[in-house]
Amino acid sequence: MSQSVSRARLAEIIRTRSFGRGEITLASGRKSDFYFNLKPTMLDPEGAALLAELSFEALKDDGLDYIGGLEMGAVPLAGAIAQLSWLKHQPIAAFFVRKKPKEHGARLAVEGLAKGESLKGKRVVIVEDVTTTGGSAIKAVESVREAGGEIVLVFTMVDREEGAAETFAQAGVPFRALYKASEFLNR
Repeated sequence: MSQSVSRARLAEIIRTRSFGRGEITLASGRKSDFYFNLKPTMLDPEGAALLAELSFEALKDDGLDYIGGLEMGAVPLAGAIAQLSWLKHQPIAAFFVRKKPKEHGARLAVEGLAKGESLKGKRVVIVEDVTTTGGSAIKAVESVREAGGEIVLVFTMVDREEGAAETFAQAGVPFRALYKASEFLNR
């Protein structure tokens, strides 16, 4: 399937499974009359495969070592992209950042690294399912930076176009999106 066909098909899946209208309160606290809940798309077999394929294609030339982000939205994305990267012979390891470190066990903020592994000096992309203001992804950026990782990019599946680009620009972090909210609102 060509990238344009894959992109159109994924947009259709997102529109059907993950986009809705109606008043909702966003993670940022703002009110909106539309929403994206990408979990039904990320956990759908075809949706997961297309998200991984299109994301991998968008990221494959960035020389990445790791892909991850804040739990829960980044977990299925990072796992699917990591698996596909292995199959494409360009492995990118996955991790995730806990919203709050566990109060027992190793008490880690960054999960998924084996004993002795570190993000120190590694090229990292932060992935996110839906980005509004960028606040959630910035938490992941800060945790990765604290662990010594180099943030190459924040990459989101859907940018709601409500301030994230400005947030990342102020933080000196490149930002790209697979889709913009306006692509779904204008239909």
